[in-house]
Amino acid sequence: MPDKIVVAGVAVDTRHWIGGKRVASAGTFTDTSPIDGGVLGEIARGGPAEAEAAVAAAREAFPAWAATPRAERARILHAIADGVEKRIEELAVVETTDNGALLRSHRRGVMPRVAHNFRFFADWLLTLGHEDFETRGHTNHVSWDPAGPCVLITPWNAPLMLATWKVAPALAAGDTVVLKPAEWSPLTASLLADIAAEAGLPAGVLNVVQGYGSEIGDTLTSHPDVRRISFTGSVPTAKRIAASAAANLTPLSLELGGKSPLLVFADADLDLAVDLAVEQYDNAGQVCLAATRILVEESVAEEFTRRFADKAGALTQGDPRDEATDIGPNIHPRQLEKIDGFVRRAVEAGARAVVGGERRDGQFYAPTLLTDVAQDSEIVQEEVFGPVLTLQTFADEDEAVRLANDTRFGLAATLATGDPERAERVTARLVAGTVWVNCFFVRDLQAPFGGSRQSGVGREGGTWSFDFYCDLKNTVTAPKGWSHSHG
Repeated sequence: MPDKIVVAGVAVDTRHWIGGKRVASAGTFTDTSPIDGGVLGEIARGGPAEAEAAVAAAREAFPAWAATPRAERARILHAIADGVEKRIEELAVVETTDNGALLRSHRRGVMPRVAHNFRFFADWLLTLGHEDFETRGHTNHVSWDPAGPCVLITPWNAPLMLATWKVAPALAAGDTVVLKPAEWSPLTASLLADIAAEAGLPAGVLNVVQGYGSEIGDTLTSHPDVRRISFTGSVPTAKRIAASAAANLTPLSLELGGKSPLLVFADADLDLAVDLAVEQYDNAGQVCLAATRILVEESVAEEFTRRFADKAGALTQGDPRDEATDIGPNIHPRQLEKIDGFVRRAVEAGARAVVGGERRDGQFYAPTLLTDVAQDSEIVQEEVFGPVLTLQTFADEDEAVRLANDTRFGLAATLATGDPERAERVTARLVAGTVWVNCFFVRDLQAPFGGSRQSGVGREGGTWSFDFYCDLKNTVTAPKGWSHSHG
C-alpha cells in the first residue's frame, strides 16, 4: 500500500497519525468518491492494536499538554487555524472528492468555519472563568481542570467541520485527542494531522486513527484511560458506544439523528417558507438538522406545494465541483439503497411523490417530496438522511405542535410565521435543542448545541464545551486566621 495517494492534485497520507508519527496497518479499506464511484485509494485499517497505541500516546502526552499555559495552548490553536486558511483550497477539493458535498460550499463556508472553530475556542479559553464567591466568609473558586485523553468519533456528512467542532475545544481545554473519522470520508482528518504538526502541536496531543466501526471503536470507547467520548452519528451506534463506555462511567456527549419539523403557518411569508423548505435539500439531504417534515397550515398548503414544486424543480443536480450545481451525490451506494428503500416502502404504503421519488444515474437521488403520509408511518418517524421530505397539513397551533413533537427525536425545529406572539407560544412548546424562527442553520459557537430525546445527550458550544471537556473543581478557602472549617 502506498503511504500517500493524490486526490484532486493533493497528496494525502493514508496511514494513521499516532504519537507524532505515521503508522501503517496490516490491513486496508478502500475509499471511493461518490462523484463517479472511482477508487481514491487504500486507507490504513486500524484495529485494537492501533487503538491501544493511540490512547497510550494521548495518555503520555497529556500531563505536559495539560500543564501548558492557556495562552500557549491558544497560540497553537491559532497557528492551526492559520494552517487551515493557507490550505482552504486543498482541503475543499479533497473533501468534495471524498464525500461529494458542494465545492463552492467548502470553499466559501465550510473550510473557513473550520479555521474559525480553532480561533473561537482559543479565544474563549482565554476568557473562561467564574468570579469567586463567598459562603459564610469562605471563598469559592471554580476552575476548569483538563480531563484527560478524549475519543472523538465523527461522521461523514461534514467530516472536517464536525471533527474540529470537537477537536478545537478539547485541545483548548488541555485534553489530548484520539480522533476516529468516518471510514467513508477519512481524508481531511489526515490533512488536519499534518496541519496541526506544522503548527507546533506536540506529538501525541492529536492522534488520528482510521478503521471500520467496532473493529477499532470498541477498544477506544471501552478503554479505561479515556476520560471523555464525543460522538456524532446514528442512534444505534450511540447505544453501542454508551454500553461500551458504561463499564468505566466515561462521560459522553452524543449528537445524534433528527426528524425535525418545519412549521409553516398561514401568516408566514410564503416565499420565505418555500425557500426554507427547499434549503433542506442542502448536502443532498445529508444533514442531521434538516427539517425533513414539512407541516403546513391547511389554508395555504395547496399554494405552498405548488411554489415548492416549482422551486425544487429548478434545482440543478450534478457534479459537486461545478459552480452551477445545487445538489451533489449521496455519499455511498449503501446510503443510496437505504434512501431508495424508504421511498419505495412509503409509496407502497400510499404516499404520493409530488416531486422526485426516483434514483438517477450514479449515486444521485432526485430531490423528493412525499405527501399523503400517515403520522405513524416509517417515512415520517425514521431518519432517511437523503433528499427526501414529507408534507403534512394541520388545522391549528395545537395540531401543529402535536405533529411536530410526535417522534422519538428532538434535535431541531424551524418555524415560519409572521406573528411574533405565535412564534413565542409555539417555540415554548416545541421539543428541540435548537429552534429557528424564519431562518435556518444559523449557528453561533457561543450557543449550546445538542438534541433532546433520542437526538442526543449533553450540549457543546461556548462554555458548555469546556464544561464537558474539563473536570470542574471548586476550591473553598477559609478566611485568614481560621484553622478549621465552620461547616
